[in-house]
Amino acid sequence: MKLKMGSGVRRNDERASSWRTRGPMLIAAVLSVFAACAHAQTGYPSKPVRIIASQSPGGGIDVVARIVSTKLGEALGGTVVVENRPGANGSVAAELTAKAAPDGHTLMVGAIGNLAVNPFFYKKLGYDPLRDLAPITSAITGGQLVVVHPSVPAKTVKELIAVARARPRELAYASSGTGGSGFLAAALFQSMTKTALLHVPYKGGAPAMVDLVAGQTQLGFPSPSTSATYIEQGKLRPLAVTTANRSKLYPQLPTVSESGVPGYASFSWYGFVTTPKTPQPIIARLNREIVQILHLPEAVEPLGKLGMEIWTMTPDAFSAHIKSEHTKWGRVIREAGITEN
Repeated sequence: MKLKMGSGVRRNDERASSWRTRGPMLIAAVLSVFAACAHAQTGYPSKPVRIIASQSPGGGIDVVARIVSTKLGEALGGTVVVENRPGANGSVAAELTAKAAPDGHTLMVGAIGNLAVNPFFYKKLGYDPLRDLAPITSAITGGQLVVVHPSVPAKTVKELIAVARARPRELAYASSGTGGSGFLAAALFQSMTKTALLHVPYKGGAPAMVDLVAGQTQLGFPSPSTSATYIEQGKLRPLAVTTANRSKLYPQLPTVSESGVPGYASFSWYGFVTTPKTPQPIIARLNREIVQILHLPEAVEPLGKLGMEIWTMTPDAFSAHIKSEHTKWGRVIREAGITEN
């Protein structure tokens, strides 16, 4: 007896061939369904995510926001846009963020001013940084530079102190706004050197540098990101760095502490926050994605060239840092007798 197996074998071969052809497509389709279900369950993001930069274009905050926005869009599978909202030392941006829908679609890159110390300077503040903003992660840290216009007859910090003492409130310094890192560095400098400078605030570090280069003001305490180009062109003269240790970007520059003001140290930092009551799973995801992005070479290298060091942490740790900065600088501000606006 002969067994007729030919048709069965052919059918098996046809099914195997069909699976080899269609199998990967079926697997991909199943995976896409699972992804769609996961997205439907979280519902995030359901629309474009905006990152509000609390300073004008060209400043350090803007640079950080734009570097993160590109990669964050890829990580979230959606669109992320940067929106510049300068004004009142970041208060405009912070208030917008505080009042946005608590769904993770509005983030803000802020700094020490609008995240910690603005309540000490503005009587009518439309938000409370400790209550009305939800920390995600810190982003970078870095020092400022002490720079002067070439017309100022000072090539060292000691000479600058001598000029300032001889001409009280005649030397005007430009800052990104009352309560910003440059302003605080100047406040600490005046307090420790017994000098009196004239403060001229701007809506961001970039416009402050434009007027300083033009000679409208005489000195400043800017970040390297806003002043490096002018220094390279010889339009500003750097005297020192404000951090406790010398800068990797400007190793030839002494610290202010080394230059005759022992114990002086001031540094800037930026961080990401969102609206209060945003679901914790969304904040946790944003923390994870942003931290990973900031540690990529595409972020580390360009930010490093601007004198910024990557500095990330958990939401709880960032919240604790903001509170400690609020306490520390509040004491400095009160001791310096700085008045409110």
